Formats: sequence, C-alpha cells, structure tokens
Amino acid sequence: MPDFVKIEKGLGPEGRIAVVRFDRGDGINALSPEALRQLTAAARSFEDDAATSVVVLTGGADAFSAGFDLKDAEGRSRKDMDLGALRRHLKLGPRLTHAWQEMEQITIAAIEGFCIGGGVALAVALDFRVMGSDAHLRVPEIGLGMNMSWQSIPRMLHLIGPARTKQAVILADQRISADEAYEWHLVEQVVDPGKAFDAAMDLAWKVAAQPPLSVAMTKLTVNRLAHALDDLASHMDVDQFALASLTEDHKEGVEAFLVRRKPRFKGR
Repeated sequence: MPDFVKIEKGLGPEGRIAVVRFDRGDGINALSPEALRQLTAAARSFEDDAATSVVVLTGGADAFSAGFDLKDAEGRSRKDMDLGALRRHLKLGPRLTHAWQEMEQITIAAIEGFCIGGGVALAVALDFRVMGSDAHLRVPEIGLGMNMSWQSIPRMLHLIGPARTKQAVILADQRISADEAYEWHLVEQVVDPGKAFDAAMDLAWKVAAQPPLSVAMTKLTVNRLAHALDDLASHMDVDQFALASLTEDHKEGVEAFLVRRKPRFKGR
C-alpha cells in the first residue's frame, strides 16, 4: 500500500512538537479507506508518547482533503456489501475522528485549498484549526443522499451552534469561505494563503512551551465536559449512514456527482 501519511517528531521547544503530513500527491487528498486507516494509525501512534505535547496535522499545498474517495475501488465495493459488512466498513470514519479527538496531545489542523466532507469531519475533531484566507470548507453529504456522520454533528454544534450547523450541512453546495468559517467560529485563525502551516506551528510553539502535564489534563477536562453527551447524541450515526446508503437518492446523488450533472432526488 502507498504511504499517504508521514510523521516528523522532535520539533519545537524541547522537541515537543510533531507534524503529521497527509498528502496523496494528487492535489485532491481524498480519504480512501486505506487513507482512513493510515490516519487512524498515526493518531494512535501518539498514545504512549510522553515526549510530544502538540501535533500539527497538515494536508497538501492545494487541499487539506476532498473528503471520502467516491472513486476508490474499496469504497465503491460498499454497494455490494450486506448490511453487516457495510456497518463494519462504515466504522472506519468514526474510528478515525475518535482517535484524533481522544489524543492526549493538543492537535492543530493547518488547512489550505479546500476541506470537504470527511475532511471537515476530521478537522472539527481536532482542538484548533488554522486556515488560509483563500481556502474554503464544504459539507456535501446531504447532496449525495447521505447523512453527515463520524460524530461530526455534535462537534460542529459545539463550535458554531444549531442554526449554523444546519446551514453548513443542509445547504450542501454552499462553500464556506475562510472569513465565514472564522466568523462562525469554525476555525480559530485565518492567515495569508500558503501560511496556514507556519501559523499552526507558531501556535504549536506557544502550546509546547507550557507545562505538558497541565496542558494534557486541561484538554481532557474540557473535552469530557464539552463532549459528555456526544456518544448518546450520535450513537446511530453508522446505522443512519448505512440506511441512507441503501436509498435510491444516494445512488442518484453519487451517480450525478461522478458524471457531473444535477441530481434528481425523489425521497426514496
């Protein structure tokens, strides 16, 4: 399998910063099932890493991520899976975002270009987001006849509130500019194009200079309070996604996307 993820450790004050680079080298950076596995493994590799206090996650120069790879052969095989196999396969995404949210280290996303669908789901699972001013976000799942899953709804709700969450998810074709994302509190900082990684590293240096144990314990406390009901609120994510994937509207949405035409949904 190609190596989509590279990890560099030992950066910054006392070597307490690590960088995770996700780059498929295609300018799109879609999340294939294999990419999901590699990114999950990257997050889990920090579980016993007491030397690292901050992890910066960055994509390619042109894209943080285009979201789930609808053209990937393994991903396309979902349409032929029975319900049990489908439910197991659909756990790849939630497993990814949970692994990044549960990291003891502070996590920072550096977003350039575009961040779409599953890319947004991953970004909102991190602690902070820094975005280039010419970048944009989009959540197209509903336009593909799917629901937004991976426990993204409660995470977005905490960040931007109910109305903005509905706006971002239901208006699936709407691009959310960097300025809008900042105004909505979806990202914490907007910088000049091409400078998101540098700004994320500046923030990482500030965090890494703080006492590591105090930082880790504070993150744990904030996350446990903020996300206390998230599992309850989104426990049906996988089953809702599986159900939606069996609808005619989902087949129509994906087909329309692949051939670049406007979908015709019928509510069945």
